Amino acid sequence: MARTLDTPRPTSTAAGGPAPGRRFRQSAGRQHHAGPLTYVLLALAAVVSLFPLYWNVVAASHTGERVVEAPAPLLPGPRLFDNLTFAWNQVDMGEALINTTIVASLVAVSTVLFSTLAGFAFAKLPFRGRTMLLSLVVATMTIPPQLSVIPLYQIVTDLGWVDQLQSVVLPSLVAAFGVFFMRQFLVEALPVELVEAARMDGAHSLRVIWHVVFPVARPAMAVLGMLVFVQSWNDFFWPFIALTPDGNPTLQVALAGLGAGNHSVDHAIVLTGALISTVPLLLVFAFLGKHIVGGITAGAVKS
Repeated sequence: MARTLDTPRPTSTAAGGPAPGRRFRQSAGRQHHAGPLTYVLLALAAVVSLFPLYWNVVAASHTGERVVEAPAPLLPGPRLFDNLTFAWNQVDMGEALINTTIVASLVAVSTVLFSTLAGFAFAKLPFRGRTMLLSLVVATMTIPPQLSVIPLYQIVTDLGWVDQLQSVVLPSLVAAFGVFFMRQFLVEALPVELVEAARMDGAHSLRVIWHVVFPVARPAMAVLGMLVFVQSWNDFFWPFIALTPDGNPTLQVALAGLGAGNHSVDHAIVLTGALISTVPLLLVFAFLGKHIVGGITAGAVKS
């Protein structure tokens, strides 16, 4: 009598239900939707994030005495335009805004350019001492900026650059963080075969950088430029030393002399100046945020 072999059947978690492997394959391409709890948490995070900006607007629309009272005001008042006019004229906010735009733009462009070139060299160009030089660059990030203030101020004084914008721009032309950031991005994003193929086609170094490195590094350059621009826009420590509120100030230096009276500080005027300095950054994010996020997501997709 012949012996028959029973073939094993796929098991199911319930009677008549699909096998776990089949269930996973069926749900792999299904789009998952966020539940109500996710929207509640996102709305709560948005409220917490936007409340400081909202209260800044509220404080800028009241008098200084009302801002420091308890409880603090939570609804806008009638003095917003009066405070804006007073703050704009007290410290020549227009000149400070132009100076800050020039400084932040130059620092962002130069940092992105030099950091991309240095990051490409550290990532893809073999040369002697590359690891040691990269370690030295990264080690400079651990040095507090306060230690370099005295020698830097002596150099600026000897060059006659006190109260001039180049005293703020030139020391910030490149940053160690930017070099390390671009190097880490190009190590993974730029294949060495692409560089070698361009050189085999007769492209010189500048052509390789312009037509190969820059297109690949564009998402990281956009992120680095945004970070450096915001950091330079909000920088206060060194510009406050190199510039003066009455000479050639940036926004943060101008805000230091805003709202000062004989014996007290008008906090409503100070917060009004802070609101003026925040609006340009909000406009930049409103107009360029979609392009920056699009560049990041485009660089993250592998073909």
